[in-house]
Amino acid sequence: MGKKVIKFMDTSFRDGFQSVFGARVFTDDFLPALEASVEAGLTHFEAGGGARFQSLFFYCGESAFDMMDRFRAVTGPDANLQTLARGINVVALSQQPRDIIDLHAKMFKKHGITTIRNFDALNDNRNLEYSGERIAHHGLHHQIVVTVMDLPPGCEGSHTSEFYLDRLKGILDSDIPYHSICFKDATGTANPKKIYDTLAGARKMVSEDTVLWFHTHDTAGIGISQNLAAIEGGADGIDLAKSPVSGGTCQPDILSMMHVLKGTDFTLDLDYEKVLTAEEAFEEAMSDYFFPPEAKMVSPTITLSPMPGGALTANTMMMRDTNTLQYYPAVIKEMAEVVRLGGFGSSVTPVSQFYFQQAYLNVTQGKWKVINPNYGNMVLGYFGRTPVPPDPEIVKLASEQLDKPVFTDDPLDILEPGVPKATKILEENDLEVSDENIFIIASCEQKGLDYLLGNAKTNIRKKSDVEKEAPAKATPAAPAAAPAPTGPRSYSITVNNRIYDVTVAEGSGAVQAAPAAAPAAPAAAPAAEAPVTGGTEIEAPTPGNVVKIMVKVGDTITKDQPLLVLEAMKMESEVKSPSDGKILSVNVSTGDTVQASDVLFTIG
Repeated sequence: MGKKVIKFMDTSFRDGFQSVFGARVFTDDFLPALEASVEAGLTHFEAGGGARFQSLFFYCGESAFDMMDRFRAVTGPDANLQTLARGINVVALSQQPRDIIDLHAKMFKKHGITTIRNFDALNDNRNLEYSGERIAHHGLHHQIVVTVMDLPPGCEGSHTSEFYLDRLKGILDSDIPYHSICFKDATGTANPKKIYDTLAGARKMVSEDTVLWFHTHDTAGIGISQNLAAIEGGADGIDLAKSPVSGGTCQPDILSMMHVLKGTDFTLDLDYEKVLTAEEAFEEAMSDYFFPPEAKMVSPTITLSPMPGGALTANTMMMRDTNTLQYYPAVIKEMAEVVRLGGFGSSVTPVSQFYFQQAYLNVTQGKWKVINPNYGNMVLGYFGRTPVPPDPEIVKLASEQLDKPVFTDDPLDILEPGVPKATKILEENDLEVSDENIFIIASCEQKGLDYLLGNAKTNIRKKSDVEKEAPAKATPAAPAAAPAPTGPRSYSITVNNRIYDVTVAEGSGAVQAAPAAAPAAPAAAPAAEAPVTGGTEIEAPTPGNVVKIMVKVGDTITKDQPLLVLEAMKMESEVKSPSDGKILSVNVSTGDTVQASDVLFTIG
């Protein structure tokens, strides 16, 4: 009896880009490496979806639809091109109504996609019903997903093999059409024994010809062990990537997995030399990109505070953008409690972002002083049912702060149709009303409109760009050094237009930084507008970038009216008015970077 050939998908060009570069990669840069992969005999590629849809519009100034068309042109008509969808969110970070969910499947089929892997972070099968039905309706292979992870220490009640098999039974007993089944560990934290038991149990529950797949990340350094456990348990396929994006926050490497399967009853049935040539071409294609050091590290503490590989670097790159990276270790540590009290949704987009945002607020604002709106809506039930009931005290806080009741119905039933809304935006901006443009507006909102209007800005970190900027930022040569100071050294620095007083202690070099006091006004200051006095200050709930300001000074506003859109930690969220009133001042501009607690508006 010959060895069992294990199927695999090359995730380098989607999950690899997301996990290492925050999904920010130009199409022109990676196509030569894709050609080399096709020449090496690879036929199954992850080609888009997930964060790689929005990121093309947000950061690359490109159309994701154009990228998918070019991907298909290189791989030929027979390759299996796969994308990732988030149930009723599809490729957006917010829930989408039924007409947009249908349009998602229609457009991805039109632009060359073969398979859509479809998951719900809460493992609420209701969120997979309509999305799965439309994927199958439009002639795509629907790979339905059970999301997995390990819980932080001291947590119990779900995320066991029995829990996952119960979720699988719900899928098998439902009318959801599917063609294969995937168990997806976005965090790389599920212990190998649990993976083996889950796959072995699933193999007994499905027909012999049902394809079972396993997906993980190598963030905690156990990805290959997990893959081997899945294969031994009965998995037919796994996800792998190529150097330089393999390992760490991405998937295990193809060559490494080939090596581990030596001497077993399994094989990938690949040519080492051809794969090595493809990896070398990929390394050359990515050689100019900035690799965040955390993307390539093994992070054992992730097993205690599950953070997905695909979100980790997106968050750290956003923190670099907002000069808040120093909070990252504390935020990851705080995630354990946020997960424990939040109902045990799988830490995968968008729930992983809810966890991260709430953990950030707990670190910077005080524990549970501020409930992030997305996290609050999750524990209140507006995204579906969590695996276990959230902590009652957290639910109470969320209900009070968001002024919303607990919700138990189907989230799709409260969403208004999206096509008419997107069509109106296109018409108001004299843009073509096409299916593609409607979907771009619906899934990418303001940044999608910016792209269509030609106002998109690129934000991709490359080594050559840093080198080009260096001469312009160089300071004149300093005079001969003065004698070294004998006491603490104090000076001021400016970061994002904010001045900080910095003190460096003698000997130890310990650094203390604090916002500088506002400078005193000149004695004979020119006449200026009287400062706004009184009123209520509306502060930024998280650090982030101001995407859109929706009001102006003098506007009359109502309670819960959206005032501003803030991009924070891979998510866009609205800042709403806490009460009726009038806009007395607008203290930020579109494109500004703000810190948590910065004053955005004053209302009175």
